[in-house]
Amino acid sequence: MNNFPIVCVGGSAGGLDAYIRLLQHLPADTGVAIVIVNHITSMPTHLHEVLPRFTAMPVHLITENLLIETNRVFIIPANRDLHVENGDFHLKPISKPRGWPDVITVFLHSLMRYWDGKIIAVIVSGYDGDGAAALCGIREMGGTTIAQKLSTASQPEMPESAIASGCIDLVLSPEDIAKEIVRIALVEGY
Repeated sequence: MNNFPIVCVGGSAGGLDAYIRLLQHLPADTGVAIVIVNHITSMPTHLHEVLPRFTAMPVHLITENLLIETNRVFIIPANRDLHVENGDFHLKPISKPRGWPDVITVFLHSLMRYWDGKIIAVIVSGYDGDGAAALCGIREMGGTTIAQKLSTASQPEMPESAIASGCIDLVLSPEDIAKEIVRIALVEGY
């Protein structure tokens, strides 16, 4: 059943600080699925080993056909595009192997096509503008778009690009992003 809220947190350089601060302020029983899409693709991720220290939610490195469930944190593996279909994850070879990756944009587009629940797109610290191209579509279909407050991001380029898209609903610190996710989950009834 894929009718609960899903939160895509997209980031790269400096994103770890934002992920930690967000997770530390997010209750373990919020009723949403958190998907961290880190667009550093050239090396294996260790987020699934680091982040469990900062949240009571289970943290999973995404594997093919992994079921999407609430009150869990999911981490994209390196060098893969992430898609959803029928309530689970699907990994594909990265579609943009050279230059800045667009794994956040690819995942958000997949959510727009295949996710029935509320979509919350969060863009945090990082270089480039990955994710920005999908934000207007998320907003048009009733999702919520949030950019990290630039003064709280160690690399403000990604949130700047998100804001420049003209399709950001809120600009918040990671702590306030967590509060907004809780508020949305309550409104949605989860």
